Amino acid sequence: MATIIHTEDLAVSFDGTTTVFEGLNVAIEKGEFVTLVGVSGAGKSTLLRVVADLIPASKGTVNVDVPKDPTRRPYAMVFQAANLMPWRKVGDNITLGLEGLEVSEQVKQERIDWTLKLVGLDGYADRWPYQLSGGQRQRIGIARALAVDPDILLMDEPFGALDAITRTGLQDELLRIWKETQKSVLFVTHDIEEAVYLGDRVLLLGDKPGRIVEEYPVDIDRGTRRVSETFAQKVEEVRNGLQKAIEAAGANYSVDEHMNTAEK
Repeated sequence: MATIIHTEDLAVSFDGTTTVFEGLNVAIEKGEFVTLVGVSGAGKSTLLRVVADLIPASKGTVNVDVPKDPTRRPYAMVFQAANLMPWRKVGDNITLGLEGLEVSEQVKQERIDWTLKLVGLDGYADRWPYQLSGGQRQRIGIARALAVDPDILLMDEPFGALDAITRTGLQDELLRIWKETQKSVLFVTHDIEEAVYLGDRVLLLGDKPGRIVEEYPVDIDRGTRRVSETFAQKVEEVRNGLQKAIEAAGANYSVDEHMNTAEK
């Protein structure tokens, strides 16, 4: 497969003295689903924002290999909070990212209809955000990202604020959407089981300044992944790696404390 995201010797420093990460080399293949876990403060969310060109790199390069198209955006982000605009109905929230693109009103409507159907909320275009549940709002956030037809989805703990049942359901929905759209996904999470369940690979970001300290291929059939004994073993392998990374970074908390704190 062709590489769609490639960072080389990437570094970010916000104040010129504190470096978030450095020497960061990441390669994501076209159509791949990669999850990212790591030590708090190692730069997981920052990496997404650098790839999305929301913040500048202090050093190194980010290459995003997608064709230029005035009717699409190369990437879109989904955040932990859906951040829907309460004064805009669902359909108008979905088309927010289309503003500035060369698309007709007909195409905008087609993308509203397509993305709502894709996230299982067909017919919700005229509802207001306050009429939606937390899980439904997050689905609309995903629909808004997909409406710009990006090659790359950058997802920053999109299910972190949801209850366990809703979260599990949306994980399966996201995999279905990923298979249907064949997008490339870089997904940040504090939940190790989520990382292993969703990812083709799990990248572990550790040390300070941050760098990729380990990579875990997940060669488990997706149809039986959640109940597989191999799945539990892989989760434990990543958990142990994260604990070692936490200790190497000099932090005084455990993996469980790390995950519990992140979810609050």
